Amino acid sequence: MSDTLLAPTMLFRFSAPCHYTDAAWSAGGVKLPPAYRLPCFAELEGKTPFADVRLGWNEQGLLLTVIVAGKQQAPWCRDSKIEDSDGVQLWIDTRNTQNIHRAGRFCHRFALLPVGAGRRLDEPVAALLAINRAKESPREIELRDLKILSERTSDGYLLSACLPASALTGFSPVDQPAIGFSYLVADRELGTQTFSVGPELPFAEDPSLWGTLELAK
Repeated sequence: MSDTLLAPTMLFRFSAPCHYTDAAWSAGGVKLPPAYRLPCFAELEGKTPFADVRLGWNEQGLLLTVIVAGKQQAPWCRDSKIEDSDGVQLWIDTRNTQNIHRAGRFCHRFALLPVGAGRRLDEPVAALLAINRAKESPREIELRDLKILSERTSDGYLLSACLPASALTGFSPVDQPAIGFSYLVADRELGTQTFSVGPELPFAEDPSLWGTLELAK
């Protein structure tokens, strides 16, 4: 355990590249190569990542691959209890406004679950969630526009998703080549993994605690 009173992740404002990809969503989803892996800055606090989170972009939107490994139990997911479920959440600010503490209309919160929908609860879930204390909300979207696929592995799951530009208010990589960003991978068995600061701080509702992704081409 660290003797410091302040977590190392609180001392920096984090930025990482998000690489351009020619990949397109298909019936098999999308599988991004290791070059698209995002860092987990929580490693600065001695935490070991259990999820491999990869993100790419192009003019059509954002493409995501997440590999969760090391599990002995099946993920617990319910589309009726999304915030209590195992899975991935993404926070995206298409204007990268780092000095606001309440989300605006360019701030989004997406939830992606490997299972939890359907009669047998074996279908993946993609949803746009409200951000607590937000001043404004992004435009409404058709949930069917969010693409998601998942598959079970021997010790976890692989999830892929596409967040199209139509679901991202203000998404304009040419004019805004940097976006505010954070993620949370939650798992009842393995714990939590975040991009930078952890759940001990209110990053879920405070965009000033998000990092930055540079949309590199």
